[in-house]
Amino acid sequence: MGYVILDVTLRLRHSWDSVPIRYAELARRLGVEQGERAPIDRVRETMLSLRRGKGMVLDDADPDTWSVGSFFVNPVTDAAAVPAGCPQWAVDGRIELSAAWLIQHAGFGRGFGLDQPPGTVSLSTEHCLALTNRGGARTTELLRLARTVRDGVESRFGIGLLPEPRLAGMEF
Repeated sequence: MGYVILDVTLRLRHSWDSVPIRYAELARRLGVEQGERAPIDRVRETMLSLRRGKGMVLDDADPDTWSVGSFFVNPVTDAAAVPAGCPQWAVDGRIELSAAWLIQHAGFGRGFGLDQPPGTVSLSTEHCLALTNRGGARTTELLRLARTVRDGVESRFGIGLLPEPRLAGMEF
């Protein structure tokens, strides 16, 4: 048995300040400590600037932005599995690793793509976590690229990458 929502009422709090900033790179750019607040208009513009710099804001003229966004989440592991030089952060007594670093150091640099069909899917030339549809690709080609990257990282470092998007009805 399913339900259909016909009406929603939201109660929003009016504030010129953001919620506490938890994203370290955003906090650095804003010049605040993580957990502090900042003016919401500055947060919005700074976040858009960060995302634009990684090809993550849609631009019809830029195929790097025709992406599914950051495809892989940063893996969380124990200290024994950390490759030398890999950026890492402490998270609940475990270690979070940079998926981007793992991908690049496993041999999949920015712009890496599969040649079937030629040039239709690749990692972004701006941000190696983003899988891009350069024109005409299907989901199967994007997932083939994602699996290639995932398997290469696993082979090189013994660390599995998981997709960030939820893949309904698809095997990954």
